[in-house]
Amino acid sequence: MRSRLLSRKSRPGSGSIAFLAFTLLCGGLPGTAQTALTISAAASLRDALTETETAYRRSHANVTFSNNFGSSGTLAAQIDQGAPADVFLSAAAKQMDELEAKGLIAAGTRRDLLRNSLVLIAPLDSKLKDFQGLLDASIRLIALGDPAIVPAGQYGRQTLIALHLEDKLNSKFVFGKDVRQVLTYVETGNADAGLVYATDAQASSKVRIVATAPESAHDPIVYSAAVVKGTHSEEAARSFVEYLGSGPVRAIFVRHGFTIAAP
Repeated sequence: MRSRLLSRKSRPGSGSIAFLAFTLLCGGLPGTAQTALTISAAASLRDALTETETAYRRSHANVTFSNNFGSSGTLAAQIDQGAPADVFLSAAAKQMDELEAKGLIAAGTRRDLLRNSLVLIAPLDSKLKDFQGLLDASIRLIALGDPAIVPAGQYGRQTLIALHLEDKLNSKFVFGKDVRQVLTYVETGNADAGLVYATDAQASSKVRIVATAPESAHDPIVYSAAVVKGTHSEEAARSFVEYLGSGPVRAIFVRHGFTIAAP
């Protein structure tokens, strides 16, 4: 009798089977090695990328993320100088091209993901109506990403040059370290207008879109992603970059105002 009881107790019950299935679905058994990915991403991706990572971890519970948001130029310089990063997401081709030319991008991993628009914004109570209105004396400060490191600033300067306004507005510019700082300047009234991405304007309830820059006035705004060469987690980094181009993730980015880049 005793041996029969022991035999019955040693059989896995329905509860343990359910637990096994749950842990496998969540990315492995207890004790599965954790993989930490460092993501260097353009500041304009902050909200959408954070949501994307949360969705990814539902099926990859062993993966954790450490995000470094900033201007694409600053992030590219950090990677060039040896700062740890597994995946780079840039808001412009220029920074990705430069890293690729230096052999700092893992071969075959670069992919164009998203498109965006550049918009002129102002505080909710502003009477600004269009780009030409920036010449008015009531517009004292115009926030712009530093064109030396911020793609949105580069697109903004191209737009103002195309509209024959840049020379006339030089004295009004206040430069931000990334596009989110530009948004903050306008939200807080520290600037009377600013140039940001449409997705940043959509995320704020404190500014309104005055006008959208003509696409012909600036370089195409294309976001790309790639695995950084030398990552210690290349398989996981490649998997995440592939995931960024999947259908469910595209839906997240579209909900945040991005459009999908043509394949």
